Amino acid sequence: MAANGYDIVPCVVRQKRDKWLKFNHFKATIKQALEKLNELVDESDPDTDLPNIVHAFQTAERIREDHPDEDWFQLTGLIHDLGKVMAFYNEPQWCVVGDTFVVGCKWADSIVYGPESFKDNPDTYNPKYNTKYGMYSPHCGLEKLLISWSHDEYLYQFLKHNNAKIPEKGLLMIRYHSFYPWHAGGDYRHLTNEKDEETLKWVLEFNKYDLYTKSEHVPDIKALWPYYENLIEKYIPCGICEF
Repeated sequence: MAANGYDIVPCVVRQKRDKWLKFNHFKATIKQALEKLNELVDESDPDTDLPNIVHAFQTAERIREDHPDEDWFQLTGLIHDLGKVMAFYNEPQWCVVGDTFVVGCKWADSIVYGPESFKDNPDTYNPKYNTKYGMYSPHCGLEKLLISWSHDEYLYQFLKHNNAKIPEKGLLMIRYHSFYPWHAGGDYRHLTNEKDEETLKWVLEFNKYDLYTKSEHVPDIKALWPYYENLIEKYIPCGICEF
């Protein structure tokens, strides 16, 4: 927190980035990290009480059905929630899962529980942050925005750090898939730019599979592993990766 009592939310986001983007918390293969998700049920997701690894394979397999020639897209579906491993390392789920939103400007109307969640937050009343543009300039672009910390940004940065070969559009799907106030709520268009409109198309395409593949049907994960291990080796060849 800044000395004047303000800058609370931007400061927290920067602290989380500083903590996690050193990538010094643990080392594991992608498969080992994914298997940890077998122990995690996302408390923010009302659509399923299955472990996250099941959702990962459900998403990947539906993408594989519709996009059989885009193996990078299939792998993106498999790993898109991998950043949730932060929950096993002293991070509460409230700052790991759930929808993301821009900090440092007026809270968007479409943020879930927004008014109730922010009424006691000093940033709500700080003229530096409570205006339409806040600390940003018009159409500065997604890249310039400070977004609430989550598994999305962590995994995006992890993949960049470990030299993943997934195309940039796949990385952006991961980075913004929980940014619902933007891609579903229609907010922040005054901050995004023309390049972001192309990103939006890919994020919406991805979210068809993220949202609508949740069911009680559990894929045969053991049988599917060899196929996806080959994709991991092809696109994330770090072996033992730094998380």
